[in-house]
Amino acid sequence: MNFGFTDEQLALAATVRDVLRTHCPPAALRSERRPAWEQLAALGFFGLLLPPESDGLGLGLTDILPALEETGRACLPGPVVETAVAAPYLVGGVPKLASGAVCVSVLLPGQVYAPDADLADLIVVAADGLRLVTKESARLTLRPGVDPCRPLFEVAFDFAEGLGGTAVPALRRATVATAAQLIGVARELLAVSVAYAKVRTQFGAPIGSFQAVKHQLADVAVAVDFAAPLVWRAALAVDGAAATAERDVSAAKAAAGDAAVLAARVALQVHGAIGYTEELDLRFWLARAWSWSAAYGTTAVHRERLRAAVLADDLRRYP
Repeated sequence: MNFGFTDEQLALAATVRDVLRTHCPPAALRSERRPAWEQLAALGFFGLLLPPESDGLGLGLTDILPALEETGRACLPGPVVETAVAAPYLVGGVPKLASGAVCVSVLLPGQVYAPDADLADLIVVAADGLRLVTKESARLTLRPGVDPCRPLFEVAFDFAEGLGGTAVPALRRATVATAAQLIGVARELLAVSVAYAKVRTQFGAPIGSFQAVKHQLADVAVAVDFAAPLVWRAALAVDGAAATAERDVSAAKAAAGDAAVLAARVALQVHGAIGYTEELDLRFWLARAWSWSAAYGTTAVHRERLRAAVLADDLRRYP
């Protein structure tokens, strides 16, 4: 198929990129939990998927994929996907959700802990149906995680309001949105690694001139270019409620997770021992690649779902 983003979709991404470059520099990751949140809210970012009657723009997931990729490229912390992508399909009628004044975390099927739950005004928990927990009712316990900018919490509560409906639309969209963010992380890791390989010298030559380094960077580029169209297809399938949506979502998340983890491994190899240090900003993108690749289902989980979906279909035709 021929797939191209519209000028409006690309313009939205460019605007988000400019905001993040100004208000979410690497230095902000060391000191702020939600940098650029107010600025994104002023753009209407958190109301993009909400319907007009809820003060939103009524866009589809496909419309905001390039913008979501930019949040990954900037390693933007905070419950962005949970508030901007999952919440409209779980608690879309909550006042002030579109303005970004209400922050949401989720604990959906397949998850053990809720990300950034300490920042959330509302937490949606899948326990005997969907339940809405306010921050006053929630009891949070911090659990170990690889990403210092994306803390994970065990959620307990004394009182919760029951929500109707199903978690499936929100879960699918959050999974695809996270896959788009992983593509952004992988692209940034590749760009940083290429730039470093051009200036780091060994044996009197830039390490980027060595065939072994070139091959590893090329492998990352191929993995990213392979994964990105799968994410786009998954968004189209989810927006169109296609019969293949579940399969496409798993294919996208598995491929995007693989690409980001490969990009992280190669970035570490290219940078050498300095890649592990506290002083280098690279560590934030490494941790984000590892944490997001496990979010909303690990690569292994989604590969198993994809295998089951393919074997259950008529293998004589595709899709």
